[in-house]
Amino acid sequence: MKVIPNSRRDHHLVKVCVFLVTAALIVGMASCGPISQNLEIGTWYDLDAVRNNLAGNYTLMNDLDSTTAGYEALASPTANGGKGWEPIGTRSAPFTGSFNGQGYEIWDVFIDLPEEPIVPLSSNECVGLFGAVDEGGRIEDIGVVNADVTGFVSVGGLVGEIEHGTVSNSYFTGSVTGYQSVGGLVGRSYDGTVSNSYSTGSVTGDENVGGLVGWSWGDVSNSYYNYDEVLINGEKVITIGALFGEDFDQWLANDEFLDVNDRLSQENGYYVVNNIADFKELLAFGQDNSLKFRLANGLDLATEPNFYIPYFAGEFDGNGHKISNLSFNSDFVYTVGLFGYLAPGGKVTDLGVENVNITGDNLVGGLVGINYEGTVSNSYSTGSVAGYHYYLGGLVGWNGGNVSNSYSTGSVTRAGYVSCFVGGLAGWNKGDISNSYSTGGVAGSMYVGGLVGRNEGGIVITSYSTSSVVGKEIVGGLVGQNKGGIINNSSSIGSVTGDAFVGGLVGENLGDVSSSYSTGNVTGSWYYVGGLVGQNSYGTVSDSYSTGSVTGDNYVGGLVGLNLDTVNNSYSTGSVTGNNYVGGLVGSNYLFGNDGTVSNSFWDTETSGQATSDGGTGKNTTEMQDIATFSGAGWDITAVANPGTRNPAYIWNIVDDVTYPFLSWEP
Repeated sequence: MKVIPNSRRDHHLVKVCVFLVTAALIVGMASCGPISQNLEIGTWYDLDAVRNNLAGNYTLMNDLDSTTAGYEALASPTANGGKGWEPIGTRSAPFTGSFNGQGYEIWDVFIDLPEEPIVPLSSNECVGLFGAVDEGGRIEDIGVVNADVTGFVSVGGLVGEIEHGTVSNSYFTGSVTGYQSVGGLVGRSYDGTVSNSYSTGSVTGDENVGGLVGWSWGDVSNSYYNYDEVLINGEKVITIGALFGEDFDQWLANDEFLDVNDRLSQENGYYVVNNIADFKELLAFGQDNSLKFRLANGLDLATEPNFYIPYFAGEFDGNGHKISNLSFNSDFVYTVGLFGYLAPGGKVTDLGVENVNITGDNLVGGLVGINYEGTVSNSYSTGSVAGYHYYLGGLVGWNGGNVSNSYSTGSVTRAGYVSCFVGGLAGWNKGDISNSYSTGGVAGSMYVGGLVGRNEGGIVITSYSTSSVVGKEIVGGLVGQNKGGIINNSSSIGSVTGDAFVGGLVGENLGDVSSSYSTGNVTGSWYYVGGLVGQNSYGTVSDSYSTGSVTGDNYVGGLVGLNLDTVNNSYSTGSVTGNNYVGGLVGSNYLFGNDGTVSNSFWDTETSGQATSDGGTGKNTTEMQDIATFSGAGWDITAVANPGTRNPAYIWNIVDDVTYPFLSWEP
């Protein structure tokens, strides 16, 4: 029998009865194991109790608003000393259960947890009706209406932060204010999922601000906000989920559905993009990973400033055409490129973007802001890319997928005081980069590279950079820092300038560098300066060489400034100048009790101007061009007739008595 209370008093009596019966059942059946319960939410007191069992399963039984029991004490502007509602779940104790709103709405929530010097950061992080949702957590079929939400970091109208959780079939109206990672529906999503949801609230913040989601490295599908209605920092800005008003209204009217076949024609399995109007349809349909698009001719975006596709999950075939004059300028929007976020499985191929002029906050690339396990191939970018903070690349800001046969010739620079993870092709690489190159000038603060700012566990192979590189610390001609990654058959020839950890190929190596070389001049004003690697921390350098001049202060070497691990079968010929711990091949093999090893490696005592090195063997120029020097050390080397001849059966080739050794793969 279902009891329907006819007053709030009756409702609470029913609640007490249900609680007593439930408690008795739990006690009586304790020996039989846990009981799966679906707990009903009817008042603000019930909703508040969710925080006491963050793994529970809950169902909303009716709307909650300012007239519902508990509002004044828990969710009003006067509740909790004026702070209003306390978000459910924190980063250290997140919500991991399920919450089914059954289509009901929660009205008039007030939250005021701004940045305050006396408030611990954790109290104003993860701010929303739900603060943090983690592994297995699920929120669905709920509307948060007329809410006023203020926080500091990870602030959203419905959820502050999702990590491996899900939000679906939900919406938000009202206003959201914060500093970083601020979104109308969700503030920050890391490997979370947002689907069939929307927001119509205004959003205000400083960094990583979005109409739907402020900061997202997760999946977004069939979720949009109304670009024509929603204001972000008081203006109309396209971010993840943006949809022009007419399409948004039609989407809502058609049960959150739009038909691509009503908008684009199809040929050979691809939807054809003939013009800018067709390209804009990717706002609506780019989230569908089953759709493929093909460019029929070049497009000019000169009359469409600040337009780009924030999220793309399908396949885009440029068909050998180019999109020119992409421009964007904002100091608070992140994940910016022609395609802001390339979702797992997404593909962009055979496309050129020319005369790019982009300035964003974080995760900025000429073609793609984030490549999250997608594919970029046979593509290029030209122009300029700038960012205020992190992950800036000429082609891709952050790469976690595959980039091949692609290049960038544009400049990449910092727009603010500090910009880290800056690369001519990619700011950060955790995926694969192959047969690719960069030629534009690169400037940043830390982790700056001609091709890649930081290669963390990624692979860089058969790629090169001719970029001139300028930074402060951890600066390399090809890669700023190689952390647990692989660099193979790659090179850099541009000049490199920095303060510390400065290398012609790699600024700091904590991975594997093999069969690679650098020829550019290297200048460091402080310490750890090397022709190939500034500091070889916990990595291996093998079968590699450098020829550029090296100038520094402390720990300066023709090949490696400071070596704390392994160098073998390598050499250097460039001039070396410094003040302390200076060597023709290696500046020092020792620091704070750590020793490095150098084997079967050489430097030219004549061209380097250095008679000593902390490791390696010095040889004059004649000896350095004698195959016997290297074959006698066990190198995999053979003589060839002239510099244009290659024998790929060996790692090294040499024109005996004419050239220094060179790698057989070199062009």
